[in-house]
Amino acid sequence: MGHCCSKSVAVENEGASANHHVKPPHVSPAPVIVGNNSVSGFSDASTATPGRSTPANSFSTSPFTSPLPPGVAPSPAAKTPGRKFRWPLPPPSPAKPIMAALLRRQGKTKPKDGPIPEEQGEGGGGGAGAEGGERSLDKSFGYGKNFGAKFELGKEVGRGHFGHTCWAKGKKGDLKGQSVAVKIISKAKMTSAIAIEDVRREVKMLKALSGHKNLVKFHDAFEDVNNVYIVMELCEGGELLDRILDRGGRYTEDDAKAIILQILDVVAFCHLQGVVHRDLKPENFLFVSKQEDALMKAIDFGLSDFVRPDQRLNDIVGSAYYVAPEVLHRSYSVEADLWSIGVISYILLCGSRPFWARTESGIFRSVLRANPNFDDTPWPSISPEAKDFVKRLLNKDHRKRMTSAQALTHPWLRNENVPIPLDILIYKLVKSYVRASPLKRAALKALSKALTEDELIYLRAQFSLLEPKDGYVSLDNFRGALMKNSTDAMKESRVPEILHLMEPLSYKKMDFEEFCAAAISVYQLEVHPEWDNIATTAFEHFEEAGNRVISVEELAQEMSLGPSAYALMGDWIRRSDGKLSFVGFTKFLHGVTLRSSNTRHHRPVV
Repeated sequence: MGHCCSKSVAVENEGASANHHVKPPHVSPAPVIVGNNSVSGFSDASTATPGRSTPANSFSTSPFTSPLPPGVAPSPAAKTPGRKFRWPLPPPSPAKPIMAALLRRQGKTKPKDGPIPEEQGEGGGGGAGAEGGERSLDKSFGYGKNFGAKFELGKEVGRGHFGHTCWAKGKKGDLKGQSVAVKIISKAKMTSAIAIEDVRREVKMLKALSGHKNLVKFHDAFEDVNNVYIVMELCEGGELLDRILDRGGRYTEDDAKAIILQILDVVAFCHLQGVVHRDLKPENFLFVSKQEDALMKAIDFGLSDFVRPDQRLNDIVGSAYYVAPEVLHRSYSVEADLWSIGVISYILLCGSRPFWARTESGIFRSVLRANPNFDDTPWPSISPEAKDFVKRLLNKDHRKRMTSAQALTHPWLRNENVPIPLDILIYKLVKSYVRASPLKRAALKALSKALTEDELIYLRAQFSLLEPKDGYVSLDNFRGALMKNSTDAMKESRVPEILHLMEPLSYKKMDFEEFCAAAISVYQLEVHPEWDNIATTAFEHFEEAGNRVISVEELAQEMSLGPSAYALMGDWIRRSDGKLSFVGFTKFLHGVTLRSSNTRHHRPVV
C-alpha cells in the first residue's frame, strides 16, 4: 500500500511503535459480528476473483515488510491502508463489552485484552452447549437438490471465514455453457439458528435486489446434505481493494469519482428498498472484467438486513475499520452505510485509513472519539469540494450525514451527469411535516426560503422524480414514485408502510415551495458552511410571516418537553413581545431532548 499520510504518532495505550509505516500485528481485525442473543458469524467474499492466487504472505503486494511469519496470511481487513492516532490519556476501551460478550458466547468467561479473534464461533454458534443445540437445528432450506446435475464445479477462486467460492460452468438449462461463481457454505458451520437465518436472508436479499447494474446478479440457490450453493454472476476483474493496492494506495480525484459514483448508485438503490448492507468495504466490490473502466458490482449481503421506515437496528456487525459510530452505540439504520462509503472515499483519495489502531479496541476508540486527518499530505493538494464531500459522510452524528442521493448532487460530483435516484429520506421528512403543528410548518417554510442553490438542486431532482402534475404533488405522486422503484425487497422491508403515515397528504396538494419546506433536514443544514447566514435569513422570513406570541408552557409542549425544561427556555421567548427569539427559533427547528444527568451517554453496550 502507499505510504501512510498520517502524522508520525503512535497509539500509546495500544503499545504501537511510533513508526507510521508499521502494519497491523500478527492478528488482524476481522469482521465484527455480535448479535443481541448470539454471535452471528456469516460473512465472506460472495464472488471472489477467479484466478486470484493468494500468496502465503499477502503483504507481498505492499511496499511494507510483513510482520507475519512465513506461511501465515493476514485477514482481508489487514490489507487496507492504515494510520495511527495519539491519545493524551488511555480512555476506557469501548470494545470491552463487545469482546466480553463474544468471549462468553465462545464458552470463555474471562475477557482478555487484545483483538477480537478471527474465527467468531464458526458461524455464530460457537458458545458452550452449541453442539447440543446443533442436533435440533433444522438445516433444510427448501432449495433445489440437483446442483450437481446442473453445474460442473471447477477450481476454488476465493475463501472467506465461513465459506468458499468456486468457478463453475452450467451443464444444462438457461446457464448451459456459461461460467458462474458458486458460493459454497458448509452446513457443519451453521451451529446456531442465527447462522442459518443469515444464509437464508442472504439468498432472499440477493434474489429480491437482483437487477441493478452495480449489484452482483443472483442466478439460483441449491443445497445438499453438506452444503448450500449460491450461484451468482462471475466477476473476473478482481476486488476494488486489489486495484487500490496496484495504484500504491491512492486514486486521482477523477478516478475516485468513477468508483464512488457506482458505490453511491447501488447503495441508494438498496436504501430505497429498505435494505442496509452493513459491510461496505473495498473487498466487497468486484469488477466484472480486467478493463480499467470495467463495471463494478457490490457483493456479500451476508450481513445485510431489511429495515422498516424509522426502525433502528441494534446488533453490532460489520468490519472494524468501516463500522459507523452509531453501530457501536447499537442504534443505527441506513446512514451507517454512508459512513462506510466515507471511509472508502478517504482511502481512495489519500491512501490511508481515517481510523487506525492495532486492535479492535483501538479502532473502535478511534471511530468514536478521533477526527480524520485532513491536514497532512496529500490533503492540501486535494480540492476543497472533495474534502467537504468526505467530511459530510464522516460526520459522527448520523442525522447530519448525507444520503446516497444527496451525495450524488454534491458539488464534487455534480458535473458527472449521473441520474439522481429517488431518496427514501424525503418520504420520512414529508411524513413528519404533514403531521407537524402549524408553528413547526411555518418555521420550516421560513427556512426553505433561505436555502442555497446547492440544496435546491437536490430538492428539484426529487420533486421531478415524483412527476408533479400542474406543478403540484399529492399522496398519489409519492405512491406512484415508490411503486415505480418497487422490488420484492421493498415489500419485505415494509417500506410502503410509510405511505400510511403520510395519509394527511391525501387531502391536499403540495407545490415545489412547500415541498422544499417539507423535505429539508435541519440537522443536515446545520453542517453547511453558510448555516449562520441561512438561519439568520430564515428568521427574518419567520418574523414576517410565522412568528407569534407563545408561552413557555406551549413551546415546551410543541417540542415534547416537560416542565423540567422551563428553566432552560428563558431566552427562547422575547420578553418584549412574547414571541420566539432567534435562539428560540433555531432551538425549535433543531429540537431538544432532555435526558437524566445520571444517564451515561455514548457508551456502546452489549
